Amino acid sequence: MGLVTTTDMFKKAYAGGYAIGAFNVNNMEIVQGITEAAKEVNAPLILQVSAGARKYAKHIYLMKLVEAAIEDTGLPIALHLDHGDGFDVCKSCVDGGFTSVMIDGSKYSFEENIEVTKKVVEYAHAKGVVVEGELGKLAGVEDDVNVADDDAQYTRPEEVQEFVSRTGVDSLAIAIGTSHGAYKFKPGQKPQLRFDILEKISKLLPDFPIVLHGASSVIPEYVEIINANGGHMPDAIGIPEDMLRQAASMAVCKINIDSDLRLAMTAGIRKDLAANPDHFDPRQYLTPGRDNIRDLVKAKITNVLGCDGKA
Repeated sequence: MGLVTTTDMFKKAYAGGYAIGAFNVNNMEIVQGITEAAKEVNAPLILQVSAGARKYAKHIYLMKLVEAAIEDTGLPIALHLDHGDGFDVCKSCVDGGFTSVMIDGSKYSFEENIEVTKKVVEYAHAKGVVVEGELGKLAGVEDDVNVADDDAQYTRPEEVQEFVSRTGVDSLAIAIGTSHGAYKFKPGQKPQLRFDILEKISKLLPDFPIVLHGASSVIPEYVEIINANGGHMPDAIGIPEDMLRQAASMAVCKINIDSDLRLAMTAGIRKDLAANPDHFDPRQYLTPGRDNIRDLVKAKITNVLGCDGKA
């Protein structure tokens, strides 16, 4: 089995009332932890790569890691570009073997967003690659994405039909209250997803797959471990998992998870090095980080996404 697109995954997810996890990857240990978890619970996967990850690990290395994961697990896996900021990077990933790309035109005006998204769609579809677009702006910082709270905007339901029909996108990322990074909410703020907006959009776009970015829950256990072993992370509040479960039962077919993976990996490494200061072999301290990734992803698949047993 080779790489697959998300088309069939999303059809089944929409009909079944669950979501597929889209997990960001940067290195071998993260890929291994994610795919080992998915294999244990027989779940389909989207492995996604940001522009920052491509710079760090190089495109060809990431491709070979994902190819190895498919051969090792036999799972249906899609390889997705996360937050492509223009036509050129989307084209590079399409030409380089990705089966799905996101063009993030949310920083542009509505008409400019349509223009750049349509250009990517036309090129990608000609190559058999699917495209995710975005309407609305999520606050937060993650890799090359940096949007101040004051600049964040909820998706306007009245725009979605025109955007989808004029661009031809295959899925749509919307802004309903999630945000990028580990520091999602200020002290005293309570996270709240705008399910009213999601419901309106799902009625306007029946059977159309919706995507949630910035959906990490910022697991307190990992933050505590990091701080107990030399870290200095302030209190962080993520998206409650019951809200994500509700979104997955509605029109949301893809939920992105990145910050939780970083926290899990970092917690494992810090705890190991604090307990074993003589460790200098990367295999020694990367193994608990990889184990944390596996445990986290398995819990997300079974307790939040609901896609276990769906491969």
